[in-house]
Amino acid sequence: MQVVNARGRRLVRLILACAVLATPLSAPADGRSDHECARQAYEAGEVMPLRALLAQIERDYPGQVLEVELEREDGVWIYEVKLLRDGGDVLELELGARDGEMLGIKGRDVRPLTRRAEVR
Repeated sequence: MQVVNARGRRLVRLILACAVLATPLSAPADGRSDHECARQAYEAGEVMPLRALLAQIERDYPGQVLEVELEREDGVWIYEVKLLRDGGDVLELELGARDGEMLGIKGRDVRPLTRRAEVR
C-alpha cells in the first residue's frame, strides 16, 4: 500500500484540475475552445469547482483519484471520476457537475464510507 501525504494529494489534485481544463472535450460548433466552454460553465454556476467535488468524493469514497473528465452530455455537465480504493478496487463515479449529485457508480463495494459507518 502506498501512502500519499497531504502535499502529494494537493499536487495530484492540481495536476488533475489542469488536466480537466486542458483535456479536449467535444469541440463546440461555435468555435470556442473546450477550456473556454468549461470556464464559462463554471462562471455561470453550471459546474462546481473541481476542488469541492474532490473533497466530497474523498469524504464518501476515500482513495486515490486516477482520472477526472468533464463532459457535456445532452446539455448537462458531468464529472466522470476513476478512483483507486485501498483494497485495489477501482470505482468509476459519474456526478452531476453542478452540485456533485451521484448519477452513477460502477465497481465493487460501491457503498460510501459515511453510510458504512451508520450501518455498524
